[in-house]
Amino acid sequence: MVNRVALVVIIVPLAIILIALAVANRELVAFTVDPFNPGNPALTYTLPFFVFLFAALALGMLVGSLATWVRQGRYRKLARQRGVEAESLRQAAVRPAAAPRQGPALPGPAN
Repeated sequence: MVNRVALVVIIVPLAIILIALAVANRELVAFTVDPFNPGNPALTYTLPFFVFLFAALALGMLVGSLATWVRQGRYRKLARQRGVEAESLRQAAVRPAAAPRQGPALPGPAN
């Protein structure tokens, strides 16, 4: 149910906005990679403007995701360490006793 609400409330309006941007920005735009020689045709790309808009959006999402992943690295490391500790404790609790203890017998319960 939450996925359907997210789809209707967030994804559909976003898709409509992106399609409207793509239709409104169909003109060809020159993008030059070389700032010192803008007339260099080998380093100039001419594409519709919406391609550059979508590329900038995708690049921003990629950089933001990478920054978040790097920033949360210490928390992932801590979770891995705690997971290993928890797993070793679980195995110790589940492991059956190899042999009965050879100590003094405890007295039975008093009635």
